[in-house]
Amino acid sequence: TVSYAQFLYPTNALVRQKSSSVLESCTAQTPQCRVRANGQKGSTAARPNSGTAQDPYIEEVGEYDPNLLSDPRWPCGRHKRVLIFASYVTTVIEYVKPSDLKKDMNETFKEKFPHIKLTLSKIRSLKREMRAVSEECGLQPVTIAMAFVYFEKLVLQGRLNKQNRKLVAVACVLLAAKISSDLRKPEVKQLIDKLEERFRINRRELIPLEVSVLVALEMGLYLPESKVMPHYRRLVQQG
Repeated sequence: TVSYAQFLYPTNALVRQKSSSVLESCTAQTPQCRVRANGQKGSTAARPNSGTAQDPYIEEVGEYDPNLLSDPRWPCGRHKRVLIFASYVTTVIEYVKPSDLKKDMNETFKEKFPHIKLTLSKIRSLKREMRAVSEECGLQPVTIAMAFVYFEKLVLQGRLNKQNRKLVAVACVLLAAKISSDLRKPEVKQLIDKLEERFRINRRELIPLEVSVLVALEMGLYLPESKVMPHYRRLVQQG
């Protein structure tokens, strides 16, 4: 497999700063191997230079787990306990204010992932918005599942913050729609119009960020079934 990662240049669209809220870095990194949709692995021809200084603000993220941010068993704070049985899942919650329960969950999430600038409740809220607008535009559940994978990968890399979260979420939906659906130009325009209206963003900012998100995902838009199916099953079960 031939890699063209050496031709990609970082932009300031997703640059992370130590003490400022500038958008996160989209520096492209050449992976050791890439899992294709058919499950095969191909070694890249170009490898990162061992003498090149690495960006100290980019988090090292292991293998992506599609169940990590959606698992009902985690994070379970001191007010909630999830019991998983053979045929059903039940949650036992003490009598507590919803605001306290939400705060407890977000604090537990922050302790687990200190590099992520968004709370878990905000991440899940963005995913609900992504699903709602995608269904309004007639996108299939598998397309929404792919958008969730793109979005969660960027979240776990620590590339999202309060300023760019909506733009990145919209870019993930747009990329998933383009790669998995046979959309014509009027349909793409209609989707962008709907996303722009729902998330209250400007398409002039969206179009350049779409390329930056693509680079941050290392051009890996074709996903293996093992990454997409957990999200797809949850979408179907939730109706």
